This record gives sequence, structure tokens and C-alpha cells, in this order.
Amino acid sequence: MRFWFDTEFNEDGRTIDLISIGVVAEDGRTYYAETDFAREKCSTDWLRDNVLPHLSGPEKSRFVIARELIAFMGEKPEIWAYYADYDWVVLCQLFGRMIDLPKGWPKYCRDVKQLADSLGNPRFNKQDGSEHNALADAKWCEKVWRELMA
Repeated sequence: MRFWFDTEFNEDGRTIDLISIGVVAEDGRTYYAETDFAREKCSTDWLRDNVLPHLSGPEKSRFVIARELIAFMGEKPEIWAYYADYDWVVLCQLFGRMIDLPKGWPKYCRDVKQLADSLGNPRFNKQDGSEHNALADAKWCEKVWRELMA
């Protein structure tokens, strides 16, 4: 089954800390979680202004989120994101090292932006103003993928 996801994270050039994650399943189910990220560790005003206002809790530990994602996504997910690189790293870090990913999970993420590039960068609908909420961004990512595949 396909899954589209997005994360919000704090990065300082050395580390990437997960703040929230949203996932949309091909069958319409959704998953959203926020970590117990210490807000005072925000590395930029942009993050404080554009991401933190969208957080509504409750917060969960990274361990709980990892276990819930395994239950939500199953054994052999096809995973997509938009500009996926940092999102993929922060998702993988929920499980430890890359080799610690759940059995059957790919060691890579498919990228909707790369798909768009391969199709000549066609225009697609911009987001409706709800960007920087991980679940809203994941829903938009799925929508763009479907437009590109049509």
C-alpha cells in the first residue's frame, strides 16, 4: 500500500529533531502525531512563526510514534514525500539506524518532487494555505502525486 507523509522538524545544521509527522494511507486512513519536542530549542524564528502555531498535541514519545507507525503502515509500505530527503531521515531516526527500520520497509523514500521533475515539471495545484501542518502537507502530497499520475 502507498503512504504519503510529511514531517515538521527542527534542524540546526548538525541534527534533525522531529516535531510532528502526518501520514496518509492509500485507503484514506490518516495518522498524525507530535513529539515531546522542547519548544525552547527551536533554532529559527521561522519555525516559531510557521510550525509551532499548528501544533495542538497531545505529545507522544518517539518510541510510541514508531510503534504506531508500524501498526498503521504495515510490513511493506511504499512511502512517498515531497522534497523527501530530510523527512525520510527524521522518519528513519524514529527506529534508530537505517538498518533498524521495520522488516519489509524500504531503505528509501520515493519523492513526489523528483516524479514531477521526470514529467517535465508540470504545474499542479498549490496548497490552500495550511502548509507547515504535517498532516495537511501529507494530504497535499498525496493530491499532487495523484495529479501527476493522472
